[in-house]
Amino acid sequence: MSISKYLVVTPYVSEFPTPITFKKGTPLTVGEKYEGKAGWENWFFCSAPGQEPGWVPGQIIEFLDGSTGRALDDYTARELNVVQGELLVGKRELNGWLWCEKADDTEPGWVPLENLKKVDD
Repeated sequence: MSISKYLVVTPYVSEFPTPITFKKGTPLTVGEKYEGKAGWENWFFCSAPGQEPGWVPGQIIEFLDGSTGRALDDYTARELNVVQGELLVGKRELNGWLWCEKADDTEPGWVPLENLKKVDD
């Protein structure tokens, strides 16, 4: 896993206070595919037992038949609230989003890549 530093150039506030969260192997009901911003392809609106539905990257869904699937990895759709000028440590990029942590904190979450600028070490 490659780790890089990013500077927040545009603030971001999550619109999803209760993100879908599940473990590898969890059965999923796979709904609509995201249609919208360029660069945000391959997201699916899924539900899992006991969870609010949410957006899940196609890379971690084992598509079974029809609208059913299974999680190929542990996942949370938790988004990170960030303000301009914050420094983040990026850990995983998927479909226009970056899984990262604040440099002065351990709380991780997703942030849109378009809100960030990679900085040299």
